[in-house]
Amino acid sequence: MKHIQTFLVLTAALLFLAATSAYAQATKSSPAAGALASPSTPPTIASAIDREISIVEKEVVEAAEAMPEDKFDFSPEKLNLPGSDYKGVRTFGEQLKHIAAANYLIWSPITGEKPPDTVNDGKGPDNMKAKAEIIKYLKDSFAFGHKSVATLSSSNLVEPITSGSGRPTTRLFLATFAAAHCFDHYGQMIEYLRMNGIVPPASRGK
Repeated sequence: MKHIQTFLVLTAALLFLAATSAYAQATKSSPAAGALASPSTPPTIASAIDREISIVEKEVVEAAEAMPEDKFDFSPEKLNLPGSDYKGVRTFGEQLKHIAAANYLIWSPITGEKPPDTVNDGKGPDNMKAKAEIIKYLKDSFAFGHKSVATLSSSNLVEPITSGSGRPTTRLFLATFAAAHCFDHYGQMIEYLRMNGIVPPASRGK
C-alpha cells in the first residue's frame, strides 16, 4: 500500500513539473504574454489618464455618429410624455456641443492655454447645426485634452492652480473630472438614441 502511495505522489509531482514547464514555454513563445510581463513602455501618470480619456472619447464619438443628422435637434421634450418635465433640455446636438465646449474649459487650465472663443459659456457655437461640424468640434476638443494631459507629471499633478471659473484646483482633478463629465452626458445621449429606436454602438451584439 505504501509503495502505491509513493508511486502516486511521484507521478503527481512529475505531472506538475511537466505542466509548469509547458506553461513556461508557452509564456515565452506568446508575444501577448511577453508584453504583459515586461511592457516596452512603462505606464506613466499622463498615459494612464490619457487612456481614460480615450475610453470615453470612443464611446461619445461612436454614439454621436450613430444618431442620424435629422435627429440632432431631438430632445425628449418632443415626445410629450405624460408626467414628464423635459421642457428646455438640450437637444442631442446641443449635448455634443456642450461636451466639447466643457472639455476645452476644463482642460485649458492644465497648460494655461486659452480655450477657443467658440466655447460660448459651455454651450458651443450657436450657429453650428450640421452633424459633421459638430462631430469635428467634438473630436477637436478631445485632441485638445490628449495634448493637455501629455504635460502631466508627478511634479505638477497636484500643484495648486486656478480653474477656469476662478476656483483653486489641481491638474489631476481637472484631467479626470473632464472624463467624468463626458460620461455624465454620454448617459443622456444613450437615452436619446434609445428613444429613437437606435441601439447604442457599445450595446450592439450583446
